[in-house]
Amino acid sequence: MSSSVQRKRIRKDPAARRAEIVDAAAVVALTEGLECITLRRIGEELAVRPGLISHYFPSAEDLVAEAFGSAASAELDRLLPAGRPDGTEGTPARHLARFLARTSGEAYDAISRLWINARHLSRYRPVLRDRVAEQEGAWRGRLEELIRDGVAAGEFRTDDPLATAIQILVVLDGLGAHANTATPRRPDAVIRMAVTTAERELGLAAGALAAD
Repeated sequence: MSSSVQRKRIRKDPAARRAEIVDAAAVVALTEGLECITLRRIGEELAVRPGLISHYFPSAEDLVAEAFGSAASAELDRLLPAGRPDGTEGTPARHLARFLARTSGEAYDAISRLWINARHLSRYRPVLRDRVAEQEGAWRGRLEELIRDGVAAGEFRTDDPLATAIQILVVLDGLGAHANTATPRRPDAVIRMAVTTAERELGLAAGALAAD
């Protein structure tokens, strides 16, 4: 390691340093793939020795899992924030409509690729497999909670909010599976599959979940 790189090192609070490492790894995960996360690579990103990274993450597998969990959690918070406000603009139907609008198109492709990547690698990496299961539960739970709120408010009708949440997520996963392909532009009916599924399963009229 060159002395110029050495001079760039700044002593940080351990929690801040760990967060910095995870953030850098999450960016690599989203832009290049989980396979590109190594202790050396993240050290280069932060201009520090790989040994500093291994101090916080002795195994690259732990860092890969943490990076995926961080990226997936951040995306969930962006797409479907917890602690939704009350009022007309904060009704469950409006929040669901916004969630569905945000999970279509090129802006959602990066997280779709990350999920595909993580699920594939998790077949061989137990630590990552556990983190994928944890995130799947978090996404299901957040959407189920929103649906239950809608049922309680009289906006949605379903006897099984969990099953409805899973159906919507399965459709989104299916659409996201094309993120790594050169699929021509999909028909609008295909693009709207998650919306139409949600409207049907929640007893809503067609167009009720149209984005603002």
